[in-house]
Amino acid sequence: MTSIDFTKRDRGIDHLRAITMVVMIFVNDFWKIHDVPHWLEHAKFGEDFMGLSDVVFPVFLFVVGMSIPYAIERRFSKGLPGESTVGHIFTRSFALLIMGAFIVNSESRLSPEVAYPIGVYWILMVIAFLLIWNQYPKAGNRNRQRIFSLLKWIGIAVLFYLAISFRDPKGGVFTAGWWGILGLIGWSYLFSALIYVFTRDRLRYLVPVWIALVVICMLGTRLKEAHGGEAFLALPRPNFYNDLLNIFNVGNGALVAFTMGGIIFSLVVARVNRFTLKRKAAYLISAVAVLFIAGYISRNYWIVSKLSASPPWIFYVTAIAIVIYSLLSWLAQTGRDGWLKLISPAGTATLTCYLLPYVSYALADLTGISLPDWFTYQPWGLVNSFLFALLMVGITWILGRVHIKLKI
Repeated sequence: MTSIDFTKRDRGIDHLRAITMVVMIFVNDFWKIHDVPHWLEHAKFGEDFMGLSDVVFPVFLFVVGMSIPYAIERRFSKGLPGESTVGHIFTRSFALLIMGAFIVNSESRLSPEVAYPIGVYWILMVIAFLLIWNQYPKAGNRNRQRIFSLLKWIGIAVLFYLAISFRDPKGGVFTAGWWGILGLIGWSYLFSALIYVFTRDRLRYLVPVWIALVVICMLGTRLKEAHGGEAFLALPRPNFYNDLLNIFNVGNGALVAFTMGGIIFSLVVARVNRFTLKRKAAYLISAVAVLFIAGYISRNYWIVSKLSASPPWIFYVTAIAIVIYSLLSWLAQTGRDGWLKLISPAGTATLTCYLLPYVSYALADLTGISLPDWFTYQPWGLVNSFLFALLMVGITWILGRVHIKLKI
């Protein structure tokens, strides 16, 4: 039984989740604008660089980790058994994997032989997700229960139709590729949440898991050319070691390390909350300093790269996430976070907000409506993408008011 009280909501986590989602929609919209500053973009493969786009996704994984102790401990506080919680974890992960697979398959668009255009695919996909995983109001009678169940089955049927009718431009059928952003979140969540269920808030078990993931990353990531240009553990494929990592979908350990790092940091924050502000600041500054030093030292051996999922990337982004959370938490505790209410739906209905751009892009594709050319170049192109992100948050809020909100 944990001694930490997780019944109170941490507004700092909600704010960090909201800002991360808004920035994610913002950078994901860069495909339609020109002359994006390099510091906002993804670094190219092999480039020793980290742009804003390279920071957003791992910060979101970190936030996922921070939320895990709260979600799981609340279930235990309600008296729900461990078996139920494990089943809930698998259900959530499965939902993310399914959504990720449907999104990834659509990235190559559709073969002309398919009976519907990509815009219809995206709209039906999002509608099906909403039908299946919407947070329906509590059914007061059996008729409403039957209606909600029917809607879920209709959503399943729509996804089944999309899957069997799908063909990519090369004639390929629907398949599970690299799972996409949502799928990667699903795998990282599954691994980390299961670890937490069996360890709870015992840092003496959680910290070694995080260290092991970082070590796996160090062993499996290619070194700089000055140090040979090969990974420490460059084993011929196939081999037992890499196959074992693939079974658990750990990859090179980096993505799961962000989520595990979020769990650990969330527990540390809960422990130091009773301390004075000065002492809490000392702990946070020390953690950030250690991570930045680790990033600086490791960068002598590996490049900082999202595409390579390198060790410096883990250290630097984790430090950045801690700094941003600490600032947002301080704003919440001092009542200076009122301006963040504008984007709060992105922090409480995050999955809905993430999927809405696909509907927008689908409508643009079906209608042929496009923005004026001048609105796709700097500086107006960036304004365009930023306003688009805010629009998605606004629509998320409207949908929430009429009880349309994804919850898995």
